[in-house]
Amino acid sequence: VQLQASGGGLVQAGGSLRLSCTTSRGTFDYVHIGWFRQAPGKEREFVSAANWRGDRKYYADSVKGRFSISRNSAKTTVYLQMNNLKPLDTAVYYCATDSEMRYGENYYAKSYNYDNWGQGTQVTVSS
Repeated sequence: VQLQASGGGLVQAGGSLRLSCTTSRGTFDYVHIGWFRQAPGKEREFVSAANWRGDRKYYADSVKGRFSISRNSAKTTVYLQMNNLKPLDTAVYYCATDSEMRYGENYYAKSYNYDNWGQGTQVTVSS
């Protein structure tokens, strides 16, 4: 399975971007979906996730109230809407899926639970 993330770019602080993720499977049926990011010199960190039904959504504290994860009705594309962007949001953003639909404490935030990853899209926020 290949995931393709897109929509990154350069934006000024306070601006918005919407990232998209598509899958070679065609649809995002029966997978948990996650967004992670990695800034230069830092470890990859959790940003947002949604369970396979789409009725549970999770956000890192640093992005709550600013970012929103969603999926189109056809389940072919997953989005990460990012508003009020800050320079600290600068990173490569990755979408990922967990085809095993694992559960457990904070399962959604653990990168090792995701078995498919996209190539990443760069987001740069200037001050």
